[in-house]
Amino acid sequence: MKDPREYLDQEKMSRLQIIVVAITVLLNAIDGFDVLSISFAAPGIAREWGITPAALGMVMSMELIGMAIGSFFLGGVADRFGRRPTILGCLWAMTLGMILVTTASTPVQLSVWRVIVGFGIGGILACINAVVAEFSSIKRRAMCISIMVIGYPLGGIFGGMVASHLLQTHDWRAIFYFGALLTGLLLPLTFFFVPESVHWLARKQPDNALAKINTALSRMKFPRVEWLPKAIGREEKLSLSSIFSPSLATVTLILTASYFLHITTFYFILKWSPKIVADMGFAPALAGQVLVWVSIGGATGAAMFGWLTTRVKLKTLTIVILVLTAVFVAIFGRTSADLNQIKMLAAFAGFFGNAGISGLYSILAIAFPTHVRATGTGFVIGMGRAGAVVSPILAGLFFQIGSGLPFVALIMGLGSLLAGLALFWLKSPPFPAR
Repeated sequence: MKDPREYLDQEKMSRLQIIVVAITVLLNAIDGFDVLSISFAAPGIAREWGITPAALGMVMSMELIGMAIGSFFLGGVADRFGRRPTILGCLWAMTLGMILVTTASTPVQLSVWRVIVGFGIGGILACINAVVAEFSSIKRRAMCISIMVIGYPLGGIFGGMVASHLLQTHDWRAIFYFGALLTGLLLPLTFFFVPESVHWLARKQPDNALAKINTALSRMKFPRVEWLPKAIGREEKLSLSSIFSPSLATVTLILTASYFLHITTFYFILKWSPKIVADMGFAPALAGQVLVWVSIGGATGAAMFGWLTTRVKLKTLTIVILVLTAVFVAIFGRTSADLNQIKMLAAFAGFFGNAGISGLYSILAIAFPTHVRATGTGFVIGMGRAGAVVSPILAGLFFQIGSGLPFVALIMGLGSLLAGLALFWLKSPPFPAR
């Protein structure tokens, strides 16, 4: 009897599989908009509340703290209870958090609600990489992951355009009302079009697993199966310890370090570029447009990365891109107060920065087997996102003590350089991505 997972792995991708991948793009786009919304709003918040750069850096980091917590804990939840219910719960948390942000009247209140938003985002990030890996064919897996990663900058492009328009006639709270609406709309879309992962059902084998697998297979136009594949123990009880087993510990530590370091660099551009441009004398609406160009570059970079994975070894390609990210972030820091030049350099930084994330996500998809895929991804993202928390705070402290933009950009760019060096020590996973 054919293993049901082989239909998804080996056959031509069905319409539903393509729809699921498309929905993960939208989920990542909402994540991109929600994370960047605080950057779009930062100039208005600073002006309304009169807070210092260091305090603003703390506020901008709050959803990243929630994201780290959500990634770390909800990856295990997804491996234990399923990808689908975890994603739906995260969308509820994000929608609620975005609405509550609009009620904040102090930095402390705003920080609390942003932690809730980040908690939901972190859980979704831990899930969608596993979902794409488990719903795509082996032949198209790297490409599908790269397409999913494109969603993040697309959310930034669309969000930046909308935010710039909203800021012309409304205050910063309008951005979060809009984000809550978009996030809420994804709840029914996910509920009706994303079934539970066949890979997860076949490995976990919960109650009625065979019926659920056959329902999913039928929706994907694949033949039904009569029996479940042989279960392989109860690894879910050992999920967290399993990613530190002799075969996985080195992989887990290297990927966590590399992701942490690269995210430290990437979030410097994402979080501080609007404020940097505003401090050069440009209007907040124009400053927000720079993030649009970061996102345009990011979308192009992820798409180009997906194409290059069919021609260049994944590890080698990722290392080269990480090094180039460091180079272009340092160049961005030496820009003059020329808005067109700033946009061009921001686009290059986004191009390589997001392509680097695409590379790390693609490696994550093959580094962990099904029973710990969301746990391993969640751990790497959760611990690595500490870099996203540190990044705006560290940059804010450098600016507050009087460091110039060229020096701060050079220091922050070192993260991606060190991330590339860390990947040199990574060996190929000793098992198939099932």
